[in-house]
Amino acid sequence: MTLIPHPDTAPLNLTCAVVTVSDTRTPETDRSGQIIQELLTRSGHDIGLYLIIPDQPLQIQAILPEISNQNQIKVLILNGGTGIAPRDNTYDALVPLLRITLPGFGELFRYLSYQEIGSRAMASRAIAGVYQNLLVFSLPGSTNAVKLALEKLILPEILHLVKQLNG
Repeated sequence: MTLIPHPDTAPLNLTCAVVTVSDTRTPETDRSGQIIQELLTRSGHDIGLYLIIPDQPLQIQAILPEISNQNQIKVLILNGGTGIAPRDNTYDALVPLLRITLPGFGELFRYLSYQEIGSRAMASRAIAGVYQNLLVFSLPGSTNAVKLALEKLILPEILHLVKQLNG
């Protein structure tokens, strides 16, 4: 049985930021960042900012206030750096800055990932939460992972979450 969340009554066009955390990707090779942008725009949302930043904790942390100060941007989607390799710093950089976390996002993402890739899903540290009034999602850098997260979790709930956040 497929459960469908209650519909949001009024459509809302959101301005989103997409940040790829990678030491090696360029705008030309950043397929995951391209997919995120494509799925958001196909759903009627705007891309207010797209960046690729190195997997450095201080640079990851510095991007949050920079983006949250741009009042038109309501959602930040990061991809990359959520594993357990020595250079995967995104999760550890984000967690202390989030004033609210959405543990259900990571739990559901890992459950859905498990159905696709098996037990390797346990290594994902995908997370979602709120920084000031900015809704933040942090995803693995794989194209399959970002597509799964957007199609199954983020896009169905993004309007509802932003409305809740803004009271």
